[in-house]
Amino acid sequence: MSRWCTRQVFRCFKALERFGDRVTGAAGPVFVALAVGLLSLGVFCFFEIVQPTLPHKWLTTPVCAAIVLNLFGHYFFVCTVPPGFADDPHAIGNGHGHGHGNGHGNGSGRGGILWARKRRSAKYRALTGVRWSQDANVTRAAVSKCKRVYMVIATGCFIAFGWRKVLVALGWFEEPWPYFAPPMAFLLTFILSGVLCMAVTAMAGWHLFMVACGETSVESQDHEHYRRIAQQRGESFINCYDMGYLKNLQLFFNVGQDGYPYYTLLLPFRIEPYTDGRAWARRQGFEHHLGVRPGEELTDEDEE
Repeated sequence: MSRWCTRQVFRCFKALERFGDRVTGAAGPVFVALAVGLLSLGVFCFFEIVQPTLPHKWLTTPVCAAIVLNLFGHYFFVCTVPPGFADDPHAIGNGHGHGHGNGHGNGSGRGGILWARKRRSAKYRALTGVRWSQDANVTRAAVSKCKRVYMVIATGCFIAFGWRKVLVALGWFEEPWPYFAPPMAFLLTFILSGVLCMAVTAMAGWHLFMVACGETSVESQDHEHYRRIAQQRGESFINCYDMGYLKNLQLFFNVGQDGYPYYTLLLPFRIEPYTDGRAWARRQGFEHHLGVRPGEELTDEDEE
């Protein structure tokens, strides 16, 4: 009886989840249009009101234009890159992790890196093996992180260089307002920039920290559980997918050695991830997490 009730609860949650997906999917274009409109308003206010007051316009103007280009470019990719795996047919074949692309298979690549092949279940949801989390959309994840970083930079610059114009818009100085944008539009944009800067900074900082640790948001909670179990036995837990802070970031953005040049982070290029979403880099000599024994791995529910 209890198993039947549990199964019905899961089915109810799944039905609500699918309903929510349909509702948000139908309203998606509205939110995208709203976001594009607000971004465009912010860019217009910045270049009309704030940018003329910046020093060294020959240097600051190209930098500001590059930030705007990245902001809109990455948002375009976030909206248009489909979810799922890299669709390169060579990505799921056998091979080693050489070059820029995602043709990684079982075995070891260069630089002392092993590649862990993770098989998918029949329901294309949970992964068998140590790393059980849902199959990652690595392309969209990297694009989303870049967008958040440039959102923080853009809103931070708007606040840092536009605060004096806020005082002018409020009438604190005996200065005219010779701009096409109304003072209220500039003030609302400034307030929105402050809120987004604080919120997205916290979100992007935490996510980049997890990337540097070689774990997902779900795995960060699981690893705390694994550490407690290992400590109770007097052992240490080591994440076999943690290659070190710098290497994890390089792999995630696919830059550095065996990856793309670092300047690709400064322009909105759409580049391939280092993995096909099924094979992931591991520490040399690690077949699984250290300190986790068979049967202790947390698994996902496959209820429909």
